Amino acid sequence: MSQTQLTREVAKRVFASEFNDSTYAFKESDDERAPNYALMPTGDRANRVFFVGTLTETEDVGEDSEYWRGRVVDPTGTFFVYAGQYQPEAAAVLRDTEPPAYVAIVGKPRTYETDDGTINVSVRPESIAVVDEATRDRWVVETAERTLERIEAFAEFEAEQEAPESGSTVPSNEYAQMALERYDSPVENYRRDVIAALESLEELEASA
Repeated sequence: MSQTQLTREVAKRVFASEFNDSTYAFKESDDERAPNYALMPTGDRANRVFFVGTLTETEDVGEDSEYWRGRVVDPTGTFFVYAGQYQPEAAAVLRDTEPPAYVAIVGKPRTYETDDGTINVSVRPESIAVVDEATRDRWVVETAERTLERIEAFAEFEAEQEAPESGSTVPSNEYAQMALERYDSPVENYRRDVIAALESLEELEASA
């Protein structure tokens, strides 16, 4: 097994609404090969993300060579995925897949600042696979669980910062601290998104 495989970061499950708010990127060291991380508003970091949604649109936006953009929708919003000559397998899936289709994607977050100063977040895919509805539904449930775990840990940390108690068992959380400093949106927004995502599955089941 190569060193790269040994040190590959776990892909974090995240809904589109939180991912698109993860506009702050950072490195843990000055080493130029150090991994880039996106800071998630719920107090975690992500070098890689894993999501499943509906591929609703694909377009070759390249000028000199193929550069595919995919639009992937989950119950909370939209992921934008870009793949070109350095991601040939992912680009081929975007080229060959006819929307709409359920897709599972693992990739790296990328931030881009527009001319007006807006920071957009997108994904550079490592892999894209066409999947079935059951896989999408399972991802929604599991991502809801992971998101709620992050929200609860963040809320405990935030409460401890506001009213520190001696002998507190709330662990230090540097990424929650960074999120408190960098982001304004309350994490309760993401709890509402989780509830809406789970309710959307129930509605689908009821109408099936």
